[in-house]
This record gives sequence, C-alpha cells and structure tokens, in this order.
Amino acid sequence: MNRKDFVKKSILGVLGVSVLGKSIAENTEKTTKNATLFTKDFTQEAQHQSVGFNHLPFLPHNNNMDNIVFHPANTRGHANHGWLNSYHTFSFANYRNAERNNFGALRVLNDDTVAGGMGFSKHGHDNMEIISIPLSGDLRHKDSMGNETIIKQGDIQIMSAGTGIQHSEMNHKQSEEVKFLQIWVFPKYKDITPNYDQKTFQIADRHNKFQLIVSPDKTEDSILINQDAWFSLGNFEKGQKTNYTLKNPKSTGVYAFIIKGEATINGHKVALRDGLGISKIENLDIEVQEDAEILLMEVPM
Repeated sequence: MNRKDFVKKSILGVLGVSVLGKSIAENTEKTTKNATLFTKDFTQEAQHQSVGFNHLPFLPHNNNMDNIVFHPANTRGHANHGWLNSYHTFSFANYRNAERNNFGALRVLNDDTVAGGMGFSKHGHDNMEIISIPLSGDLRHKDSMGNETIIKQGDIQIMSAGTGIQHSEMNHKQSEEVKFLQIWVFPKYKDITPNYDQKTFQIADRHNKFQLIVSPDKTEDSILINQDAWFSLGNFEKGQKTNYTLKNPKSTGVYAFIIKGEATINGHKVALRDGLGISKIENLDIEVQEDAEILLMEVPM
C-alpha cells in the first residue's frame, strides 16, 4: 500500500471506531461553554462494532481478565508497506480486532519503522491527542499551525488536534531508518483550538525510576495533554524493583508497554514489545528481570 492510501485508510479505520471515545470523560464533572464532553458508553457500543477482514481471533493465552488485558508482542497487528513497517497494538488501518479497539482512552499504539527519506505525507486529524515518542533516528514534522521541527530520541511531541490540523511526518535522513511510537488518546474536550508541544527530556533523569513526560497540568515539567492522562518513561537495570502509584485510581487504569527488556508487573511477566493493561488498582509493583525500558500510560477507563 502506498503512503497516500495508507494514511487515508488509517484515518478512516480509526474514525470507524471513534465512537468508542465518547465515554472517556463520563467520570469528570468539569464542563465548559466552548468544549463538549464525550458521554456515550464505549463498552456498550463496542459490542456492536463490526470486524474488518483482517480480524485476528481471540487468543486464550492473552489471559484477559476483568481488570487485566495482556497483549503479547507476537499477537499485534502487522503491516509492512516497504517504506513503513508497523505493528499495531490496537485496531488500526487494515488490522481490525474487536477485542482490541482501545484500553480506556488509549486508542492507538503503533510501533513504527520508517525507511530513509520516506514518511507520512500531509494528512488531517481532529479531536484526538497524538503523541510521538522517537526511539531512534530523526523525524521531521510540519503542520498547518506553522510548526516545522525535527524530533529525536529523548524528545516527546504532542498534538491536540481539536477542531482540525494538517501535518506530515517524514524520516529526516535518507540513509537510516527512524523508529518511533505513535500513540493516540481520545481527548477530554472536543473542538478545542489545536495545540502543539515538543520537549527534550534528559534520558539520564529516568535511570532506575519513572520520569513523567505527559500530564493534564504540566506537572514536573511534563508536556500538556487534553485528557486526564499521565505518561511516564523509565530505564531500569536488571534486578531493580520499583512501583507506580496511580494519580486517579478511582477512574483510571495503566497500560504498560515494554520497549525493551523483561519485567514482572503485579505478578505478570512481560517482555519486549508486550503490552499489559491493568485497572481497578492503586499501585503497580515492578521487578526487572533484564535491563528494561518501560512506558506507562495512565488513562481514564
């Protein structure tokens, strides 16, 4: 699939299940005159969601329970377009799986590798929080708000698409790949004025601890998201033990993505590119079996 068709199909595919996000703010009491809260129940509507031709059957070894979902790396959706090699934790583009439309407000988690000089041509988004986390290489960003930047390892980028934006993301270098995580989160408020933010974080500051990178109030110099969500990154040596306390345990859950290494989280073993979502808890207890890089995404359920 060429780049233009891929971008079009990806956007349409996500829009096809975007109704699931209408309940994300049901637990909040805040309202404003210029912003509309999502209110419909995404769980109920998900039961009626059609399954695309690339549906993967439910896998018993996923060990899905009432408050836990486990997504082994080798069960993710996968598409290799030559210029783009992408793994999808949740339904995206041609990958449709009724069991994996979202984890609460977390809608998309794509693990992308883009060939030298290639990338996503100009396309549009609205009413979605889009976070990019480069893992290696340089990603060139340009958007309709006038931003034109290079995003590198250590940088975090976020766009609040709001009423609508146009942007492109290209591999800035011709001779090497760029690898990054592309994450979409349903917003708290619809139709806000679009916003862009990007920040370079010191990777050394997440050695054997979690570093807050995204929050709803820019706590600890994190970058702003239009949602009651908190993202944290940590790099841990083998044998380290740590914990994470949820910011709002009555209404949120945490999705852990293992960028590298192996760990045990609340008794569940996870390894390279596995995903583990847990809700109805107050803390995560983490023990690292192999040097690990872990991304935690706390989102409304």
